[in-house]
Amino acid sequence: MSTAHRPARRLTRRLVQLYAGLALYGASSALLVEAGLGLEPWGVLHQGLAERTGLSIGVVSIVVGAVVLLLWIPLRQRPGLGTVSNVFVVGLAMDATLALVPEAHALAVRVPLLLAGIVLNGVATGLYIAASFGPGPRDGLMTGLHRRTGRSIRLMRTAVEVAVVVTGFALGGTLGAGTLLYALSIGPLAQLFLRVFAVRPAPDGSPVVATGSPRGAILRG
Repeated sequence: MSTAHRPARRLTRRLVQLYAGLALYGASSALLVEAGLGLEPWGVLHQGLAERTGLSIGVVSIVVGAVVLLLWIPLRQRPGLGTVSNVFVVGLAMDATLALVPEAHALAVRVPLLLAGIVLNGVATGLYIAASFGPGPRDGLMTGLHRRTGRSIRLMRTAVEVAVVVTGFALGGTLGAGTLLYALSIGPLAQLFLRVFAVRPAPDGSPVVATGSPRGAILRG
């Protein structure tokens, strides 16, 4: 393959990774909802708001993502293609998956759904972060708070997610063993799949995979 075609092929791969990752992220979140054994922190909030408003959890995810993105303005964060796409694709994929997957009642079905959702979430995270089109709105909020306050990303993430979980639980979101299992496993899983899906460096030697704070915000612990 000629050198001229390599950048186009690399860009195509990154775009495929981005949208496959975002769609898979929404699908994996839907599996956690179906399992009913505890959601990821933001999922608890989305479900709680969905219970209160009557909107689908996917639509709530889109609305919350848009609101969080507005908070980037005073934090002077700049969104990328991946940031804006995250707002819409994840929510649409979540609702589509929930419409296709039948309700699970037996624990023997719900536990595998939970485990599949967590692993697929790790795969999805590795895919879209490695595409390097910008962090999701929620991750960017944490890195923005880190830059403006000088506090560590770990502290900002913990503070935001504790507030999100408490609020979501109070609204009726599902908090359970799955929430704890997700918190413990998503960092190592995402780190693993980031390496698996890393795009080769550009010809000038500059890395394609995002480094620094956005990555650290997601892959703490």
